[in-house]
Amino acid sequence: MSNPIVQAIKQICDEKQLSAEAVLETVEAALAAAYRKDFGEKNQNVKIVFDPETGNMRAFDVKTVVEDELYEKYAKEEEERKKAAEEAAAAGVKPEEKKEEKRIETPAPVLNADGTPVPEEPVFNPKLNLSLAAAREIKKDAALGDELKLELEIPAAFGRMAAMTAKQVITQRLREAERNMVYNEMKGNEGQLVMGVVQRREGRLVLVDLGRIAAIMPPEEQAPQENYEPGARIKVYIKSVTLGIRGPQVVVSRASDEMVKKLFTLEIPEVSTGTVVIHNVAREAGSRSKVSVSSTQANIDPIGSCIGQRGTRIQTIISELGGEKIDIIQYSEDAGKYIGMALAPAKVGSVELNDAEKIATVTVPADQLSLAIGRGGQNVRLASSLTGWKINILDSGAPAAPAELSSVASEAIPEEAAKEEVKADAAEETKE
Repeated sequence: MSNPIVQAIKQICDEKQLSAEAVLETVEAALAAAYRKDFGEKNQNVKIVFDPETGNMRAFDVKTVVEDELYEKYAKEEEERKKAAEEAAAAGVKPEEKKEEKRIETPAPVLNADGTPVPEEPVFNPKLNLSLAAAREIKKDAALGDELKLELEIPAAFGRMAAMTAKQVITQRLREAERNMVYNEMKGNEGQLVMGVVQRREGRLVLVDLGRIAAIMPPEEQAPQENYEPGARIKVYIKSVTLGIRGPQVVVSRASDEMVKKLFTLEIPEVSTGTVVIHNVAREAGSRSKVSVSSTQANIDPIGSCIGQRGTRIQTIISELGGEKIDIIQYSEDAGKYIGMALAPAKVGSVELNDAEKIATVTVPADQLSLAIGRGGQNVRLASSLTGWKINILDSGAPAAPAELSSVASEAIPEEAAKEEVKADAAEETKE
């Protein structure tokens, strides 16, 4: 049967999902705190080496070797301080009778010519440092920068107060180690899609359980049409991971443009391999998105690849987004052509560009005006966000000439259904 200490360490590792090395370091830090409590001296830098198999431990005072000049400067300053204290005591000046000291403000760091901070002058610390001369009395070949371990005696067992101190240190260190591990794990997933379970609502916030931590979904990161019922499994985009006073804080999103990109990468092999490139995404979460794509190979149709056979690929993404409509746009280096396609499903007559102010004036047939603008201006607003141009829509005063629908794929539905939806949208917006 293995040692009870080893079993306890293994149990902590399993429960907290920590490494054995991290737990052992925590135990050694706790034993060092207990030693300082019962047997330590002021200027000792106590380190403990603990063997969990035997239960034996060894205590060391660890010092770093520094120049003799630093020690001499420190000794001189200490002597002057003691002399001043003795003179004050001889003059009958009590500490409480001293005048209130002025507030000392931290000086601003001194910078070099290139803006980098000037390194601070090293200071001798009797707890951490040992002069070179003193070190060579202990070890003849000691050199500057060496770390000397001076073994300390453990005279007796720890007392009750020392044991309580060790317990507090273990609890605190394990909590910190667990927080750091969760933070590092979640930081590695920042910018990724993960599966979570809706935990509960706290006011307007939605808490999402990601396994080892509950993430926060603020109101601005929530899709308006979605109801986040407790227990529902949802995919969320990890927007940011920060380490605060209470541990890691993870902010997730269902409304981010990046979520659409990640879903395309996840569901469309050509996007994940780089054959199809996503250039821009413009999104109004819960309502509509426009995605511009292009292909790195001439024989690959980027729009068809995103739609999939009979619309299976794009329908999976639409379902994940709660029915949000998606327009897939062919990207073009020609700004005029790109803007014209971004306004689909409306048919565009002409596009005039003002490169200086980055304003595009688009003329559309009379029967396409409401379709180009969209309900509440949504279509032109998304097109402007997608292309990066401010778009003005003008009525040409003439009906549109008979032509095929744009190559833009507005959702993955059969062509006949797409035409019917376009007509329905146009009729509804004209009525409005």
